[in-house]
Amino acid sequence: MSTTDLSAWLGKSQTVVDRLDPNHAACIAATLGESVPALGAAIPPLWHWAYFLETVPISMTGTDGHPARGSFLPPADNRNRMWAGGRVTFDGALKVGVEAHKTSTVTAIQEKKGRTGSLLFVTVKHDIVQDGKLVVSEEQDIVYREPSPPKLVGSEPAPASQWKEEINPTAVLLFRYSAVTFNSHRIHYDHPYVTGVEGYPGLVVHGPMIATLMCQAFAHAHPQAKLKQLTYRGLRPLIAPTPFAVAGHVVAPGQAQMWAEQDGTLAHQAELRFEV
Repeated sequence: MSTTDLSAWLGKSQTVVDRLDPNHAACIAATLGESVPALGAAIPPLWHWAYFLETVPISMTGTDGHPARGSFLPPADNRNRMWAGGRVTFDGALKVGVEAHKTSTVTAIQEKKGRTGSLLFVTVKHDIVQDGKLVVSEEQDIVYREPSPPKLVGSEPAPASQWKEEINPTAVLLFRYSAVTFNSHRIHYDHPYVTGVEGYPGLVVHGPMIATLMCQAFAHAHPQAKLKQLTYRGLRPLIAPTPFAVAGHVVAPGQAQMWAEQDGTLAHQAELRFEV
C-alpha cells in the first residue's frame, strides 16, 4: 500500500503489559545519573518510555534498525523516521514493580509539505493504566521525512534561564539510552550509517532523552513540584558529542517553559504545567 492511502492504519490499537521491573529502573537511573527508586516507589516523569518495549526479533527490523513498517505503524518506505514531539498528561505516578497496561492507538495520519520535502506525520495515543487507574496519557507525533539534508543550525536565540544543566552527550550515554529503551534506530549508535545513509555529521541524540533531561533539570530545581502536563517538540537534532544544555524558567504560577539549547540557540522546546 502506498503512503497516499493509509486509512487502514487509522484506529489500529495494541496493548502491552509491563511489571515495571526494579532492576530495569536501576539501569535507567544509572544511565541518567539519578537515584534508584525503591520497589513500590514512583518512577520519575517520562521513565515510562523505557518500559512497555517493542521487542521484535532482528529479522523483523528494517534497514534503519526500527521495527519493519507496515504492522502497527503505517509503512513509509524510503523515508527517515524522527520523533517530532508530543503531549503528556500525568494523572499520577507509576510505581516500580507494579503491573501496568499501555494501550496504543493510531489516531491521525497526515501528509504535509515542508521546506525539505514531503513529511508524513503519524500521531499515536498511549494510555497507561496501573491499579485500575489511568496514570499517564499521551500523544506522540512521529514524522517520516523524505531523505534530505537535515537542519542542524538554530535560528531562535535561547532566552534567559532560571536553571540550566550542561549535558555531555557521549557515545556511551547514547548507547545506554538506546539499550534501556530497546531502541535500535541506527542513527544513535552506528556512525557509518548515520553519516553515510541519513546525512547527519554524527550520532543523533535521542529526542525522548532530551525531553526526559529537561524534566529532570526542572525536578532538580523544583523538587516539591508535581508535573501535570507536558508539551514538547524538536526544532532541530542535536549531534553528539557536542555539549548542549537543558534549561528553563517559570513564566507564571504552575507554568514553566523549558528548552534544550546549543551555542545559544534553541534545539528543543517544552511547556510544563505543574503543582506545588
